[in-house]
Amino acid sequence: MTGNKTFGQRIRDLREERKAKDPAFSLRRFAEAVDLSPTFVSKMETGEFDPPAPEKIKKMAELLNVDADELLALAGRVDPKLNEIIKKQPKAIADFLRTAQGLSAKRIQELTEQLKDESRKGGKR
Repeated sequence: MTGNKTFGQRIRDLREERKAKDPAFSLRRFAEAVDLSPTFVSKMETGEFDPPAPEKIKKMAELLNVDADELLALAGRVDPKLNEIIKKQPKAIADFLRTAQGLSAKRIQELTEQLKDESRKGGKR
């Protein structure tokens, strides 16, 4: 295992923030909640071990009250649900992402909200 210091440090920082608010939120408690060993979490935080599977990372995000996609990206992983979406329409999704690549985060969020509105109104095409 080669480790990922950036991911590990982010997890540790978030976990320590949570522990400052809730002293019972120890490394051991966090590890158990994610269904990992405390040793694994400790070594992951120091960059000795690679990040765990995407589902474990998503559980970490939930416990640490952060966006799962942020942690997945830091880990060099992608939500498996996104892989399924891409597989259903590979050309269209790839074209969409390449086109959106140059847009600002604000503009992407505006377009996302517009698409959500259309979807709620039954605008699937």
